[in-house]
Amino acid sequence: MTVLQARSWLPRTEGSARLEFICRDGRTHLHVLHQKGAARVRFPNPAEGGPLEAVLLNTAGGLTGGDRIDLDVRLGTGAAAMLTTAAAEKIYRAREAKTAIAIELRLGVGANLNWLPQATILFDGARLERRTEVDLADQARFLAVEMLIFGRQAMGEEVRQGYCCDAWRIRREGTLVFADTFRLSGGIAAALARPATLSGARAAAMIIYVAADAASRLDLVRSLLAGAESLAGASAWNGLLVVRAIAPDGRILQDDIAPLLRALGGRLPRVWHC
Repeated sequence: MTVLQARSWLPRTEGSARLEFICRDGRTHLHVLHQKGAARVRFPNPAEGGPLEAVLLNTAGGLTGGDRIDLDVRLGTGAAAMLTTAAAEKIYRAREAKTAIAIELRLGVGANLNWLPQATILFDGARLERRTEVDLADQARFLAVEMLIFGRQAMGEEVRQGYCCDAWRIRREGTLVFADTFRLSGGIAAALARPATLSGARAAAMIIYVAADAASRLDLVRSLLAGAESLAGASAWNGLLVVRAIAPDGRILQDDIAPLLRALGGRLPRVWHC
C-alpha cells in the first residue's frame, strides 16, 4: 500500500445538524432537531426574558483536512433564537484535503436570529473552506459575528502556511444584499502582514446586523468603538450595518466587540463567559 492510499483510510469527522424553530402562542419552540455524526446541539435554560438558546458542539474536538460539518437552521414566522458554539472551533494542519463547513440560515417573516459562534482558530497548515448562506424574509432581523484567529499569541503559535476561504452570502426576499469572501492561500504569514489585509494582526472579526433600524444604530456603534484597542470601522447601507475589526490577539478582539453585540442583540451567550 502506498502512502497516499494509506492516507485515504484515515478516519474523517463528519457531522450535520438541522434545526427548525417555530413561534406558537407568542413563544419560540424547537420544532425539528436532527443531529448526526460529530455535530450535536444542546439547549441550556434561557436567561430570564432572553430568546431560546442553542449551543452547537463538535464532539471531535477539532477539524482537519477531509472533515465536513453541515448546519441547517430555519426560523419560522416570528420565531426568535440565539445560536452559539460551546467553544472555539480549532482547524488543524491538513495534508491535502480542506476542512469543509457549510452553514445555511433561513429566517421567516419577522423572525429574529442572533448567530454568535465563538472564534475559529487556525493552526499552521490548516485548510479551511467555509460558506455561510443566509436567507431573510420580510421584516426578519439578523445579527451575526465571525471571528478568525491565526494562531494564539499567548501560546506562541505561528501560522506561516495554509488556506482559508470564508464566504458569506445574505439574501433578503431572494435578492442578494451582501456578499463577502475572505481568502488567503499559501504564505499566510506574509499575506497577513500586508497593510491591505491584517497589517500584522492575528485576529479579525466581522459583525453583520440586518434590520430595519440598521442605519440608526451606526452612531452608537461608532461611539462604542472609540475606545477600542482593536483597529475597527463600521458602515451602514441599505438596511445593513457591518463592522470589521482586527487585533493582535483574540482576547483583545472579543473584549472590544462584546459591547457592540450587546448593544445590537441585547445579551451574549452565557458560554462566552465560561
